Amino acid sequence: MDKIKLIIDNKEVSVPKGSTILEAAHKIGIDIPTLCHFELKDLDIHNKPGGCRICVVEVEGRRNLAPACVTECTEGMIVKTNSIRVLNARRTVLELLLSDHPADCLVCAKSCHCQLQDLAARFGVREIPFQGEQSSYQLEVSPSIIRDMNKCVMCRRCETMCNELQTVGALNAIERGFPAVVSTAFNQTLANSPCTFCGQCVAVCPVGALVEMDHTPKVIRAIADGKKTVVVQVAPAVRVALGEEFGMKPGTIVTGKLTAALKALGFNYVFDTDWSADLTIMEEGTELIDKLTRHLNGDKSVKLPLLSSCCPAWVNFFEYHFPELKDIPSTAKSPQQMFGSIAKSYFADKIGVKREDMVVVSVMPCLAKKYECARDEFKVDGNPDVDYSISTRELAALIKQANIDFKSLEDAPFDSPLGESTGAAVIFGTTGGVIEAAVRTVYEVLTKKPLPKLEFTELRGLEGVRSATIDVDGFKLNIGIAHGLSNARKLLNEIKEGKSQFHAIEVMACPGGCIDGGGQPLHHGNSEIIKARWEAIYEADRNMPIRKSHENPSIQAIYKEFLGEPCGHKSHELLHTHYFDKAKVIEVKLD
Repeated sequence: MDKIKLIIDNKEVSVPKGSTILEAAHKIGIDIPTLCHFELKDLDIHNKPGGCRICVVEVEGRRNLAPACVTECTEGMIVKTNSIRVLNARRTVLELLLSDHPADCLVCAKSCHCQLQDLAARFGVREIPFQGEQSSYQLEVSPSIIRDMNKCVMCRRCETMCNELQTVGALNAIERGFPAVVSTAFNQTLANSPCTFCGQCVAVCPVGALVEMDHTPKVIRAIADGKKTVVVQVAPAVRVALGEEFGMKPGTIVTGKLTAALKALGFNYVFDTDWSADLTIMEEGTELIDKLTRHLNGDKSVKLPLLSSCCPAWVNFFEYHFPELKDIPSTAKSPQQMFGSIAKSYFADKIGVKREDMVVVSVMPCLAKKYECARDEFKVDGNPDVDYSISTRELAALIKQANIDFKSLEDAPFDSPLGESTGAAVIFGTTGGVIEAAVRTVYEVLTKKPLPKLEFTELRGLEGVRSATIDVDGFKLNIGIAHGLSNARKLLNEIKEGKSQFHAIEVMACPGGCIDGGGQPLHHGNSEIIKARWEAIYEADRNMPIRKSHENPSIQAIYKEFLGEPCGHKSHELLHTHYFDKAKVIEVKLD
């Protein structure tokens, strides 16, 4: 690779041709402030609009200051990042941004986590010298995301994530000049747009323009209501990320402390979504076995591949963009919804509590889960199976509000009977985990033989699209895996064109799967944090005494006592769902 040399603040640096000044400065430890710049290098996602101008630097021989994030280095270039001219320009840009920004930091959800606030502190801004017109937009509240465009700084990170990573197309810049803002087509609400509520836009927003709908006040009120029995479930990816919010190393497994914290908060029962992940494998795995058996017997009506259905953002994506394929995905509900359905039927009856007197809360790495539990098909007479979903970040905030010393907590177990799970369930938290868990069960049920190996490493990895062929006693089971909706789109297009050779495909909306969900602790593009969480998921699997879903005694018991058989009448009633055609045609009448 061609190299070039330049000087930044009297320090010589050699970088590959095509590098930006910002990249060169970082290489020699020079920090240039940024706001609109954001990168996920492992996914080849780059947000470099150069619009905020916070990163301007002085380049010898040029009249105008240059934005470091988009200006390419040239041989012999001499750059100053710390001159008075640069400092004055950055401060002026910052003051202009602040002059059109609400001054409600005390009650803003991003307070203390806001990059604009950090910049104001860094530059010592104590007053706004510019007075003039301010943007005025109506606050939009959806089931998952709150959008306050009065706080938008036009960094356009959300637009990049929505259009490049997810190919959803819900967000785009509109207007020019002062009225410019990121919005939906025809200024629709997010709920009426193709938005999947994956939350990746929230994860990269540097200010409070996009934040999650906070359900913690409602959870607190439910716990405080002595007439309610409040049950909480915890998703697998939460246990490998929550510790980051308390200064612990990324990838630290905090399952026991997490359970102890939830009990200290006053939940009546603390259960594990991993339990219902095992239940999901029994249902979704049985679907796959049925389809494969019929396919091998020459049934031409069988539609393959079977698509996973655990991720609500992915479900919303195909309902909007590929509704003609809505009869291909598994009809199994997600583990969150299976848990809620069982908790408010089987478990409520077991402890003698009426459905309406039970409140089910989920702790999820995902903001789409908030949308999912609000869907009408997951309600009985208006009462939802899952009442409230809070993110990993929200739980961390709740633990801090309660003054719980998380790091010093003694490990506590999950409650029974919805707390026992297997290693197959915990790997649901990362890309490839759902299908690997399914293969562990499908292989043994189909062949009636023990697995020759337990870990299917060929299904693992962080590449956006992966494929593998598993030998199931002579039958070649072709599996596809995608994470990130742009990658899912590629596989769905192959299905539409009749080119897909897969028997089953797992899709997760977020890069890396649930470990990088929109509700996880913010990592600001640090791929090492994602890798640490990914490794921790498989470590948690290896630490489990039982690692196959069909060997979970608690799962075996509920089929014997209550459900009957996988994909039977009772199971279909409680554990399966259907999908909708959400494609919209917008008619524009021209005068």
